[in-house]
Amino acid sequence: MGRGVTGGMIFVVGLVWGSSCFYIVEPTEYVLVTRFGQLRVVRDGGQEAGLHLKAPWPVDAVQRLDRRLQVFDLPAVESLTHDPTSGAVDTTLTVEAFVAWRIPNAEAADRFFRTLRTSEQARNVLAPLLNGRLAAAISAVPMREWVGPVDTQTATASLIGWPSVVTMTEMFAQEDLRLVDRRIERLRRRWLQAESQDLSQQVLQAYGVELCDVRLRRFYYPEAVRNSIAERIRSERARKAADYETQGRQQASAIIAEAERQARTLESEAQARKTLIEAEARAEAARLRAQAYARDPDFYMFLENLRAFQSAISQTRDLLLLSTKHPLLSPLAGPPTSSNPNGKGTSLVPQK
Repeated sequence: MGRGVTGGMIFVVGLVWGSSCFYIVEPTEYVLVTRFGQLRVVRDGGQEAGLHLKAPWPVDAVQRLDRRLQVFDLPAVESLTHDPTSGAVDTTLTVEAFVAWRIPNAEAADRFFRTLRTSEQARNVLAPLLNGRLAAAISAVPMREWVGPVDTQTATASLIGWPSVVTMTEMFAQEDLRLVDRRIERLRRRWLQAESQDLSQQVLQAYGVELCDVRLRRFYYPEAVRNSIAERIRSERARKAADYETQGRQQASAIIAEAERQARTLESEAQARKTLIEAEARAEAARLRAQAYARDPDFYMFLENLRAFQSAISQTRDLLLLSTKHPLLSPLAGPPTSSNPNGKGTSLVPQK
């Protein structure tokens, strides 16, 4: 009985030990076979997927590396931005980014295993290297190269007017996306190729890691400088508001002065026009009056006598005792019935 149990155990152990001679390569991985710790062969799952043989454990061992695209977030990095106006530093900016990487081939997998071995170690090595380059890139370019509005429709409308571009919103939206993509690509090249050194090639040659993409996730100001940034924004807006108010007052003064000048001009023109019209009216009235008086001079003299009589008695309170045949009372008898042959009437106005 004891011999049977021992034999069964030996068979099971032998079966397990013999199964270690086989290993499977998945299409999503690289398999590295080591013999006593020394790398012996690298299997690429993209080309050599399937069942393979090796020496049993502990002679040969298997290490597996993921050949798919891998992504990890970089730690937030703080850097001073560049002010193009003064040529000095501007403000502190915190940037978060992420990296997409992979092991491109079997040769790179060999190099990766010899230098890094694991994805965690790759993250520990690549993160400081990429963050250092990112901080240098941020400090070398103006803020608007990293963050800035993109609106080609508004820019075009300022040149040719909104009615011409309002029907092309979709086209301008696509153009905005292309501009954003070009900006991102430009920033990516500046990030990876700072100082004429291609970081992607360096990492590939040193560690067997291909940097497929590096992207900026977001920007924000650190907590320590947010109050000063907010105060700076408020002071800048207050200065802008003061400038706008000054410009508004200047424009208002100019508009008021121009309006007053135009009012004076219009008033002068109206006054001149009024004087001209009144003079023409008086001349026309005199002409019409002369025509009317020329038709009946006696009646004209009669009216003049009435006016003289009215003027004489209205300007005094004296009591006059006159005969009914007195010439002063003749206008009260009625208008003349006929004119004199010489066309002149009798005037009651005292002659000088």
